[in-house]
Amino acid sequence: QVQLVESGGGLVQAGGSLRLSCAASGRTFSNYDMGWFRQAPGKEREFVAFSRWSGGSTYYADSVKGRFTISRDNAKNTVYLQMNSLKPEDTGVYYCAARTVDGSRWFVYVRSVSEYSTWGQGTQVTVSS
Repeated sequence: QVQLVESGGGLVQAGGSLRLSCAASGRTFSNYDMGWFRQAPGKEREFVAFSRWSGGSTYYADSVKGRFTISRDNAKNTVYLQMNSLKPEDTGVYYCAARTVDGSRWFVYVRSVSEYSTWGQGTQVTVSS
């Protein structure tokens, strides 16, 4: 199993930016698809962004499309989430997660929490209005 540690969260005003990092260790990072999820108080954990193991395919939740960008550096065993134009509704704990899925239908469940076998501890993002 790969181990994941997020960093980069904090308090920011609406309209501001943050860059989250997720550092992986333990196994070959480039074997894993990576996802970012978030959870607001009293709400279920929700999908934010996805990167295929190669970085060649990405997906985003409609709520963050055009504002957030997922990227990865397999040489550094790190995946990033650049968050711009932040809104108060982006507030929550942000988690990175890893999965290994192959086959022609690998893209079907990228947004599903249950698809991911390994999770980080999360990093708090608070956007003030």
